[in-house]
Amino acid sequence: MIEPDDDNLIDIKKVMEIIGLGKTMVYRLERQGKFPRRYKPGGWSSRWSEREVRAWKEEQRQGRAA
Repeated sequence: MIEPDDDNLIDIKKVMEIIGLGKTMVYRLERQGKFPRRYKPGGWSSRWSEREVRAWKEEQRQGRAA
């Protein structure tokens, strides 16, 4: 049986809310390969995987604790 995928595609506002950084920093980190890449589901919209964004945030926390 296939389980439903619980990952959502979220917009930049939600990304900023989750990680606490501004739009410019999100795009800068993405360009540097230090943040998950966005998806382009169609048109001009950009979306990020909520699961990937939350995993990135957790990695940042763990890196700080080390």
